[in-house]
Formats: sequence, structure tokens, C-alpha cells
Amino acid sequence: MGTFAKIVAMKNLIGIGLVALTLLIGCNKSDLSPSLREQADSFVEVGSIDIGDVGAAEIAAYDPITRRLFAVNNGTVNKIDVIDLSDPTNPKLLRSIPMAAYGGFANSLDVSNGRLAVAIEAAVKQDPGKVVIFDTRELVEIKSVTVGALPDMVTFSPNGNWILTADEGEPSNDYQIDPEGTVSIIDVRNGFTVTTLGFKSFSVQRNALVARGMRISGPNGNFEKDIEPEYITISEDSKTAFVTLQENNAIARINIESKTIESIFPLGSVDFSKPGYEADFSDRDGRIAFANWPVRGYFMPDGITSMDYDGETFLFTANEGDAREYAAFNEMRRVSALTLDPTRFPNAAQLRTDAQLGRLNVIRTAGDTDFDGDYDSLYTLNSRSFSVWSGKTGGLVFDSKNELDKICSLWFTYDDARSDDKGSEPEGVVLGTVGGKKTLFVGLERSDAVAVYDVSNPRQPRYLKLLACGDAPEGLLFIDAKDNNLGRSLLVVSSENDGVLKIFTTK
Repeated sequence: MGTFAKIVAMKNLIGIGLVALTLLIGCNKSDLSPSLREQADSFVEVGSIDIGDVGAAEIAAYDPITRRLFAVNNGTVNKIDVIDLSDPTNPKLLRSIPMAAYGGFANSLDVSNGRLAVAIEAAVKQDPGKVVIFDTRELVEIKSVTVGALPDMVTFSPNGNWILTADEGEPSNDYQIDPEGTVSIIDVRNGFTVTTLGFKSFSVQRNALVARGMRISGPNGNFEKDIEPEYITISEDSKTAFVTLQENNAIARINIESKTIESIFPLGSVDFSKPGYEADFSDRDGRIAFANWPVRGYFMPDGITSMDYDGETFLFTANEGDAREYAAFNEMRRVSALTLDPTRFPNAAQLRTDAQLGRLNVIRTAGDTDFDGDYDSLYTLNSRSFSVWSGKTGGLVFDSKNELDKICSLWFTYDDARSDDKGSEPEGVVLGTVGGKKTLFVGLERSDAVAVYDVSNPRQPRYLKLLACGDAPEGLLFIDAKDNNLGRSLLVVSSENDGVLKIFTTK
């Protein structure tokens, strides 16, 4: 409603209605609490700490009780760095917790109620891994429990009663050992007892799931071993978990209390020949040029987060894409190495040049629909977007299409050398409440940036700002205004290629 219309409406109001409206108009931002005055488009960097080089800063978690930040550091020595964040503008390294005694690398961590949970892979990655729980004050071990092979992500439920891990179960490089992908549920209230869930019961649905866009592409053809859980989000009521199955292009829904996998949502693919999906697929054309191409992209999400809105849980995914690339089995090929069906691709010779699609990495295990040796369709690794899904049906609610790549191009952060692979490469997502509004942060690994969106209405995300961060942002962490000494919302970005954690807050 415009200003003039508001004045007309006010003149038509009488009595208490007019008084109420006058009082409402009389309010301004200065009357609100500091946290409600925050603007999500005002985030700026206020602090940083360098904890090493490549691999030194991947994932971080925060303990509001001790005002400590815990960061996975798999640089020269496998450890968890403990950082004093009592002054977010001047973070200081306090000490480290060595991880070598527990097996292989620490992959993930999370904090709840004074407990730090760390997911640690075995020395031989195909063996069962561990979750080790520490006291955040004394930094002593509380409990160590066994989970599935290669626990790649760990998270507490919002109420702190459960710890869940995504056990990726990657195969050995020769593909001779391929453990099942699983999800482990740890009951904090019951002595940290563990229940590990596999996906074998869904093998009878294999054909139907694949027809809807799920991928089972490993050379052994075994459904449950082909599943690779990647990342977990848990609903606000702590009853339901949603797990990305990245290489499988799907999301699993889990009932935490009954410890059962309820369903698998295949995610399908996007069509880069459609309006809004124009992409730059060549790193050898000497420019950044967005155009439509006869290519499809599987979503293949990595990071996932969730929020409740209008009585429903909505899921947000960073659609990074990931392939099976091992010595014994590599499903990636460049388009220039493929034979294209002459009917479907009448301009095949031109498409296969470096300046067009020749350099694009595609999945060789998809696209030969009639099994005659040539490719009827081309499928690449990701959708180069973030998406919003229904937690009830798995249906697509919103997709950012090519907005992330275009924003990065506009701000000169787009890396054209990655055009043939995953573009800006959306890696992680995290939600927070800033100024009373739900805000989404999307980490872009190859653009060294974080995109900020207003998702007050998850059906219609609205772009706000692009933040420059460290080299290859891997982990995003939101810290609520009430939980830190600045009294303002914080975003912590961990970048794995330079070992730097950057801290952003609102102006």
C-alpha cells in the first residue's frame, strides 16, 4: 500500500482503531531490541583466525556455555582446535584435542548442553568408525561409541537427546571392499546406546526409485552398499531426520524415536536447456558466457538444513554434486570422449568442441537410454543451485536455477576454470534468525563466497548479499545473538584450502 493510500485509510478509521494504528505507526526500529534491529544484508567480517594450511579448517561448532569454538583440523596433525570466542573480533587458540589415538581423521563435530561429539573414521576407512563425546569445559572424554563406516557428519537433535551420524561407507580404491552406507542414532539419555540403520529393506523398491531419479551406479550393483549418506538435518521437534544421499541423488526421511527409515525421496534432475538454467560449461572459451545447452544435471546435494513454516518442514539443500572416482571405477567422462546419438544431437561435432560442451564433465553411467553404446542424454554432476524441498513429500518447492553462478559472475568471484565441472559449487547451507527473519547462508566452495538469502517465506527465497570468505568454504556455522558476547548474530565460515575461520556479524 502506497503512502497516499495509507493516509486515506487512516482517515476512515475511528475510535480505538485509529489510536492503535497511530501507536503502531509511531513505532520505529530504535524502539526494538538490538537483535530485532539487525539486518541480514549488513553482515561484514569482524574477526578471523588462521589455524593451519590445506585441510586445517573444515567444520566448526560452538558452545554457548564456555564461549568456545571447536574446529576440525586435519592439517599436519589430526586434532580438534579449541578457540576462545568470548571476543568474536579477536578469536584466540586455547589448546587442541589430539585425535590420533581414536583412529583416522575427524570428519565432523557438534555441540549440545556442554557436550562435544566428534565423528572419527577408522584407520581403514571401510571399518566401523567412532563418535567420541567430550566435556566442553574440561575437554575430557565422556564416552566413545562405535558407528557405521566412515561417519562423515555428526549432529545433535535440537533437544540434545540424540546424536546422529551419516556413515558414508565409501568403498576402497580398488572397490574390493564396499561397506554399507548407514545412519547411526545415539541415545544420549540411555548411556549413549547406538542403533545403526541400513537401507537393505528398500532394495525391493530399487526400480521404482531409480525411475524417479535416484542413482544406483556402483560396479557391484548392490543397493545397500551403493548408498552413501552425506549430511543430516533434524526437524525442530527432534522427531524426524532428513539425510542427503549425495551420490544417489536422494534424501532419506528417518523417524528418530522409532529408529526406522520411513522413505527415500529421489530428487530427479534439472534441464539446462530451459529458461533460467543458462550455464557456462566451458573453461576453454576465454569468457564467462551463460547459455542453454542440451544437458541435464542431477541435484546430488551435500549440505542440508531445515525449518518449520506454516505447519510443514521445509528442507534446504546445497546441490554440490559428487561422483564415484576410484582407481577401479571412475564414472566421469568429458563430453569430447563420448559418442553422441546423431538423432538426439544432430550438431554433435560442434557440441564436442572445447568451446562448447567438449570439456564438460558428465556421468558416463547415465544417458545411454537404449543401451546401444552412444549417449541419448547428457547428465552432469549437479544443478549449480540450492533448492527447497517439502519434508513431507520430497517434492521440489523452489530452485535457485543459475542465480548463484550469475551473482558470482557479477561480483567477479566466479571461477571460470571450474565451468567444466561444478560451477560455483554450492557446498553447505545453514539457517539462522536475523532481525526476526529466517536467513539462509549458502557456501560456494569454488567462488570463495557465501550467498545470503531471506527465507522468511521458504517458498520464495530472496537474495540479499554475497560475502567474500576464505579459500574453499567447507563449513558454515550460525551463532544466535543471545549466545555470544557481541549480542549480534554471528556467521562463522571455515575454509579448508587456507585453514582460515572468518567471523561475520551485522552492522
